[in-house]
Amino acid sequence: MSMTVTTYLIYLLVSVPLTIWVARTLSHNGRIFLIDVFHGNEEFADAVNRLLVAGFYLVNLGFVTLFLRADKVVVDARGVFEQLSVKLGIVMLVLGVLHLMNVWIFNMIRRRSQLETMTNPPVAPNDVLPAEALAKAPAHYGY
Repeated sequence: MSMTVTTYLIYLLVSVPLTIWVARTLSHNGRIFLIDVFHGNEEFADAVNRLLVAGFYLVNLGFVTLFLRADKVVVDARGVFEQLSVKLGIVMLVLGVLHLMNVWIFNMIRRRSQLETMTNPPVAPNDVLPAEALAKAPAHYGY
C-alpha cells in the first residue's frame, strides 16, 4: 500500500468520526438553545435539530469526500503528516465556521422573537420623591 493511500485512509478514519462527534455534540447541546428560540415548542425544536444534523452531515461529509484527493504523491512519513495536517485543519475550520454560522443565525431569530414578545416599553415613574426625602436617604443607596 502506498503512502498516498495510507494518507487517504488515516484522513477518512479521523475526519469522519470527527464530523460525527461534532454533529452529535452540537445536536445534544443545541437542543436547549433551539427550544428557547422556538418559545418552548420542544417538538418543533427537535424537528429543526434533526434537520440541522442531516444538513450538517451532508455538507461536511460531502466536503470531506471532495477534499480527499491530494495534488501531490506522498512518498514518506513526513508527507503523510503534512498532508494530514492541511486536510484535517481545513476540515476542522469548515466545521467551526458552519457551527458559528448556525449559532449566529439562530441567535438572530431568537433576538427577533424576544423583541416581538415584549409587551410594552418600560413605564414612566408615577411619582417623584421630594428633595428632602433624597437628603434623608441612607448613604448606601448611592444618593
